[in-house]
Order: sequence, then structure tokens, then C-alpha cells
Amino acid sequence: MKRREFIALVGGAVAALPFAARAQQAMPVVGYIGSGLPDDQVNLVNATRQGLKEAGYIEGQNVSMEFRWAEGRYDRLPALAAELVQRQVAVIIAAGGSDPGRAAKAATSSIPIVFITAADPVRTGLVTSLSRPEANVTGISMIGSALEAKRLELLHELLPQASSIGVLINPNYPAAKLQMQEVQEATARLGVQAVVLNASTEAEIDAAFTAFVQQKVAAVLLANDPYFGSQREKLAALAIRHRLPAISFRREFPEAGGLLSYGPLFADGYREAGVYAGRILKGTRTTDLPVMQPTKFELVVNLKTAKAIGLAISESFLLRADEIME
Repeated sequence: MKRREFIALVGGAVAALPFAARAQQAMPVVGYIGSGLPDDQVNLVNATRQGLKEAGYIEGQNVSMEFRWAEGRYDRLPALAAELVQRQVAVIIAAGGSDPGRAAKAATSSIPIVFITAADPVRTGLVTSLSRPEANVTGISMIGSALEAKRLELLHELLPQASSIGVLINPNYPAAKLQMQEVQEATARLGVQAVVLNASTEAEIDAAFTAFVQQKVAAVLLANDPYFGSQREKLAALAIRHRLPAISFRREFPEAGGLLSYGPLFADGYREAGVYAGRILKGTRTTDLPVMQPTKFELVVNLKTAKAIGLAISESFLLRADEIME
């Protein structure tokens, strides 16, 4: 190779490096902050990726994602949100309760935020209006925390003779006080006693079920909380061991062996969050994206678990189920 050709080849390669770096830097980054455990959220994260794909963005091709997980420790969320802001991501998806969204909102007033929460986003301060969100925040309201009364009604319908029902609440969950209020109003209306216990660790969950048995509750309501979602296998096993009918907020609970779940289709909500993030990447303002709410709710029954704990479920109840696992 001639010296002139060699110099031209090397010069061309050097000139190409900044372009490649610029191309890589030009790929937008979606920051994702979650309050739960990554292993528990695989299907929900995949649903978010599907939403991004529907909006025209495929991870690794024209968008990248960076994840931060609090793993149930809500106090870590502000620092994790600050990391994503420092990373200068193009949009932040904040999932698993209202705290991730509030942490992101406190960390930035310029980066668009798409939250996914089961709590009321107005009452928790994420937005002032569902139809016209202000500033840089919008998202998906799964209203799962507003369904505790409905889940209690289902347990009461399943066990009409029950005089007391156990309720497990994570006191660290942002909507815990609202859940307590809803439970108290619902049990008063149904004429049953609520045995409400708090748990935010595995040891406290074990102790709570022991107390439920000692107080002879007829069934257990597991309040909406990302941590309880991540502990679904443990909770299902405890309920079966103590022969306690239990209801949770995500279909993954009966899939793990729990008896019942009632709630919105969480995967749909996470997919919609991905769609919103994609639309923002294309230039849509958050103020032009109203907070979305679910329109479909599902009742899932694990009939195998019912048989394992010796519970006979009426035909009329089963007919209302959207899915029966046998």
C-alpha cells in the first residue's frame, strides 16, 4: 500500500469515529425507574417495550433503555431518579406506585415523565387534572388501589357467612392510608369485621398470617402494593398452608397458586405507557396526553387452589370469572 493511500485510509477512519459517536449519542434514551424487583416486572417491562415498538421505537435499534430499581425500598427512589436526570435521558417512565413518579417529578421539571400508578394520581399530587395534565408529567392511572372495596365484596360474596376478614397492607405504600380508609368503609357496609395488619418484610408477612389464623379470619385481602406483587409466591404458599382464601390485585397471584385476583390488566397499562413514551420521543407534549385509565377489569380464579384448601365455589361466582385456572 502506498504511503498516500495509507494516510487517506487512516484519516478516513479517524474522521468516522466522531460520526459514530454522534450517531450513538443521538439514539434517545428512555429512563425507567421502578419501585419493585426486576425479576418480578419482566412481563410488565416487556409490555412497555411492546408499546414503544407500536410507537415506532425498538430497543437497541433506534432507542435504548436504562433501568433503575428500588427493589421495594421506596427511600432509594429520589437518588435513582436523580441518576436518570444526570444521565440526561429523553423521557422517564416511572412505574410501581406514585412514589417513583413523585421522585422523578421532584428531580426534573424539564424531562417528560410518564408514570404508571395504581393510586389516584390527583390525590397523590402527580397531576392536578386527568384530562389536562400540567408541566412535564402524564401517565397511566391503573386505579388498582381504589378497588380494595370491590375485592372485599368478592370475598364476602364467596364467603357470605364470614364474620371477619384479614387485610394485609404495606404501611410504606404511598396509598396505604387511603387503602385503610376504603377497607374500613367497605367492611362497615358489608357488616364484617376487618382485621388489618401491616407488613413490609418477609418476616412481617409470616407473622401476619400467624396472627390471621389466631384471630380466625375467614379470608385475606392482600392490598395493592408492588412489594406484595413481588412476594406473590410466598403469599400464595402461606394462604394455602393455612387454608385461607386470599385475593390480590394482579393475575400473577393466582398464576403463582393464589386463589383469586381482581383488577385491571396491568400489562395493558404498561404497554400504553410505552406508547406514550414513544409519542413523546416523536415530539408530542405531555400536556397533550391526558392521563389514561383502564376500561377493563378481570376476575381470575384458581380452581385447583380452591380444591386444595377445601373451598367450594358456587357456579354463579365462577360464571363471573374472566378466567378459571384448573
